[in-house]
Amino acid sequence: MLFGRTKKNPIKIADKGIKEWKYAACGYCSTGCSIEVGFNAEGKPVSSRGVADADVNRGKLCLKGIFEHELFDSAGRGTVPLMREHWHQKWQKSDWDTALDKTHDEIRRIQEKYGRDSFAIISTGQMLTEEFYTLGKLTRGLIGTNNYDGNTTLCMASAVSGYKRSFGSDGPPGCYEDFEHTDCLIAWGSNLPEQHPIIYWRMKEAQEKRNFPLIVIDPRVTMLAQNAHMHLAITPGTDVVLQNAMMYVILDEGLEDKEYIEANTNGLEALRAEVANYNPVTAQKICGIDEDTIRNVARLFAKAPAAMQIWTMGINQSTHGSDGVVGINNLALLTGNIGKPGGTSLSITGQCNAMGTREWSSCSGLPNHRVLESAQDREDVAKFWNIDPEFFPKKRGMFQTDIYAAIETGEIKGLWLIATNPLSSLPNTARIRKAMEKLEFCVVQDCYQDSESNQYAHVFLPAGTWAEKDGVMTNTERRISRITPLMKAPAESKPDLWIFNRMAERFNKEGKVNFPEKAGDIFLEMGELSVGRLADISGMDHEMLEQKRGVQWPYSAKQKEAGEEPPKGGKRLYTETATFRHADGKAKLIPLPFIDNNEVPDDKFPFWLNTGRLIEHWHGRTKTGKIGNNNKYSPIPFIEINPDAAVELGIQRGDYVRLVSRRADAVVMATPTQRVAKNMVFLPFHFHDCANRLTLGLLDPHSRQPAYKQNAVRIERIKDQKAAAKLSMEMRKF
Repeated sequence: MLFGRTKKNPIKIADKGIKEWKYAACGYCSTGCSIEVGFNAEGKPVSSRGVADADVNRGKLCLKGIFEHELFDSAGRGTVPLMREHWHQKWQKSDWDTALDKTHDEIRRIQEKYGRDSFAIISTGQMLTEEFYTLGKLTRGLIGTNNYDGNTTLCMASAVSGYKRSFGSDGPPGCYEDFEHTDCLIAWGSNLPEQHPIIYWRMKEAQEKRNFPLIVIDPRVTMLAQNAHMHLAITPGTDVVLQNAMMYVILDEGLEDKEYIEANTNGLEALRAEVANYNPVTAQKICGIDEDTIRNVARLFAKAPAAMQIWTMGINQSTHGSDGVVGINNLALLTGNIGKPGGTSLSITGQCNAMGTREWSSCSGLPNHRVLESAQDREDVAKFWNIDPEFFPKKRGMFQTDIYAAIETGEIKGLWLIATNPLSSLPNTARIRKAMEKLEFCVVQDCYQDSESNQYAHVFLPAGTWAEKDGVMTNTERRISRITPLMKAPAESKPDLWIFNRMAERFNKEGKVNFPEKAGDIFLEMGELSVGRLADISGMDHEMLEQKRGVQWPYSAKQKEAGEEPPKGGKRLYTETATFRHADGKAKLIPLPFIDNNEVPDDKFPFWLNTGRLIEHWHGRTKTGKIGNNNKYSPIPFIEINPDAAVELGIQRGDYVRLVSRRADAVVMATPTQRVAKNMVFLPFHFHDCANRLTLGLLDPHSRQPAYKQNAVRIERIKDQKAAAKLSMEMRKF
């Protein structure tokens, strides 16, 4: 007798009639995957695949990348410039000259009436680097407002701040290849399988070969925590306490790398005095991790020949975010785990080109990590751009999160939003909505006309997206990859670079500042500005980046002239003694007192609210919510709730409930799961008018990044489930 099939039917993949594959890099997260889009005989994009010889992803793509070609034909795209006198009126079609003239005239009117800084500009982590650089030149060199920032403040500002405080410069010191050399990995508030699946694959493949211990520190049992050797379910917002307690153990037991500390750091004695206050017996009562576990993890980390730390928003999005990054750096410096294979503190960046905006947008200063506070930096850039150095401000202006408070108080009267949607992404969105109503003029530049923030615009400029444009992006490990224009932007929409250059013509009528039209020429100009800097890209050009499937900075013209090829694998920073970017070449060990200013559960709001992302969605679902193969997995907002808490509240799987915070409420569907503690719920942040109706606007004092992950709510079961379902649908409409 035969059991089962005697002949299996082979799996057949539908023939999509692909006639040509075209190269780009993925435009979602910061992993930096090389991607090819397949086009059929009619020139329509019908498939996406990973590039096998690209070191980052080695042929693989995640769920979002697999369907990225569908973005070109997604709903809600802007097709023509639009104008109106008041935000509550209907849009009227316009043309580019009229819309750009109106925008120029309104910027100048507001600045002349209220002062140069009364107009603010907020960009994104989604554009290409040449576009960032051009916008920075336009803003800093011609428009002149100092209130200019990017939405990267919402995700990576604490990493930037922490790197600068510890090392003297921004720039992750490690690379993906470090997974293949490490002997111990600690993940702080990072859920790689859902946030950065291809990086997770790189890590998992390395772990299977080396069997290094994986320690995950996260309040929630994430997918990464389920695969960890140890999961430390920390009390939200107390990472600094755990870090100090680990340093206490390392210093108390003499596990520090004394030789490395002496040669490369300052501040040991001040740090030692501070961490003496964090005996694990005391710390466990604050951070929720028992004394023995703290000691065990500290010893594992310190005794490993090479130890690596990664983190994502669980650290950054906190009132202690910058301190949390400094704490990670402190641990790495104490144990000599910077600048060597497998030893690093590697921030896992959020958006596809958040690194590009950090390097070249001039949001936080001037190009290539220059600062406005430095007279030499101001002089160098002003000379290069052919402007008066006195035109530059002497210090950084407002962060994005402070700009909206300034709109509330009337200090800022006009706003230019570029590929960002604060009504979805900022905390306490009811307050943001009220602020935007007060603007005298708002221009929104976006590829999607149905962006929620466009409700308050007076001018809408339709832009291209992703591979409708030409340029580069920088990924988490400082690898610069080429994006080639695979499609033309639809109808009358234009690439962001074209829009910035046309705006520059209006502010640059004397032609004193040069604005190249081609992305390749702009990249070469950026290379000139980078010579001798930490992020030296002078040895690169567009052709090399495409041929090599990405190159990590630094790679200088001197290296190229000497015949030195850029590494295919990983490149690290601070590999030699005392090469940090502080004046004396040494890194700083910084004491971190813990100040508990979190919003915590109480009798009225008894649940922690934790927010995060899902593998199938991207940010506010502006993209993935329009792609059926992504949206079908999570089409509606939901919470993870502990089954015991659900029973006590009379909530069953699939019930709609109302989450109520001190700021607003939101209707979501309940999903009981053991992944969250009894006093906690997890809410994906992707759904408009949901998570950020509830979140708190408290900011980190150094980075000005919001505390999205330490909030308190209560849960109310809704009696009329049909009405709740209808309300949930209504809340998701534009």
